[in-house]
Amino acid sequence: MSALLPTVFSTAGLLGGYQSARATGNRQLGGAVLAAAGAAAFMGWKKNAGTGTAAALAATYVVAFGVSHPLAKKMGAWPAVYTVTAATAITSLVFGRTRK
Repeated sequence: MSALLPTVFSTAGLLGGYQSARATGNRQLGGAVLAAAGAAAFMGWKKNAGTGTAAALAATYVVAFGVSHPLAKKMGAWPAVYTVTAATAITSLVFGRTRK
């Protein structure tokens, strides 16, 4: 189960961060949700896969957030968020597993 937690946190951060900002009109609150979930995901990735992989996955998380903005102009906000969240989750599941 602990191998799945970073994926859950990263997914919750991307979806929850956007939803928080949208529902409240407070972008800083959305950013705080995104940052807190990202930090929790990083700690899980670090424990499971090591610092280097955790850093790469955290970078993927941040890039996904950034890519969602121009992507939203092309396909809409929620579809963009769902797309980058799915890509981040798949990347987390593939690379964020426990070292062997």
